[in-house]
Amino acid sequence: MEEVSTLKIVVTGGLGFIGSHVVDRYVALGHEVVVIDNLSTGSLLNMNPEARLTVMDLLDDELEAWLCREKPDLLNHHAAQVNVRASVADPALDLRINLLGTARLLHAAGHAGVKRVLFSSSGGTVYGHTPSMAIPETYHGMPISPYGIHKLACEQYVDFYSRVFGYEWVILRYANVYGPRQNPHGESGVISIFMERLRQGLPPRVNGDGTQVRDYVHVSDVAEANMLLSAPGAPSRDVYNVGTGHGTTLLQLLELLSKHFPNAPAPVFGSPQLGDLSWNVLRTDKLKAQGWKPMVGLEKGLYELA
Repeated sequence: MEEVSTLKIVVTGGLGFIGSHVVDRYVALGHEVVVIDNLSTGSLLNMNPEARLTVMDLLDDELEAWLCREKPDLLNHHAAQVNVRASVADPALDLRINLLGTARLLHAAGHAGVKRVLFSSSGGTVYGHTPSMAIPETYHGMPISPYGIHKLACEQYVDFYSRVFGYEWVILRYANVYGPRQNPHGESGVISIFMERLRQGLPPRVNGDGTQVRDYVHVSDVAEANMLLSAPGAPSRDVYNVGTGHGTTLLQLLELLSKHFPNAPAPVFGSPQLGDLSWNVLRTDKLKAQGWKPMVGLEKGLYELA
């Protein structure tokens, strides 16, 4: 039987929605996992008992010394301010948290001798307005929110610090991720927000006319993409979309949800929000060529959440 090599892995934002699922999969594979989280949005309820936790902000002066003591083989960076509308309201704060925090982390990782970096980017925002088609990684769009602008800039810093320090890197551009542990009280995560209101007997609130198209990918499939690209011998210095390649309008999503909430009140429609896109679907041929494919379809994922 082939021996599986174990790694020491630091996961930033490892108490958050996606990060905690990534931590669980690393632990299940036998890796030593250290979580760093500032608890601003992450929850201790998401903490895997077999991982270690350090409560720290990426802007903390002790970050580099801490990372140099830990000396991880791999850094998986999920910590972020993820509210697109908050980035529109306060671009400077988003820049400080997402861009400056990431740059400081990458600099520290280089000094700590990290061998590989995985960065969670945003396929939902870095491409900006796109044609009504599944968008490949080579599409050169123009982000329309500070959040998307800063995510794209972070990608460039991942490459820059790689050239300075020599670590390998992979960037994962996520579509609209949904699943267990998603916060229904935030701005992102329309599925969890809709379901929370429906459980309370309240009408879902739709910004716009509901024809907006999104690519909904289950968090378990996102976690598996992270495992694939963390493995020894995995590709390096490349960008991968993580989605399904299939678009669903908000109206179609509400129709699917109505199967689980047959007595739900009709949705309430409001004005479109600044920074929202009419279409966002990701092409995932590159990731599928590495052996990955989404295993949880939208109807199955909604059934498990309902």
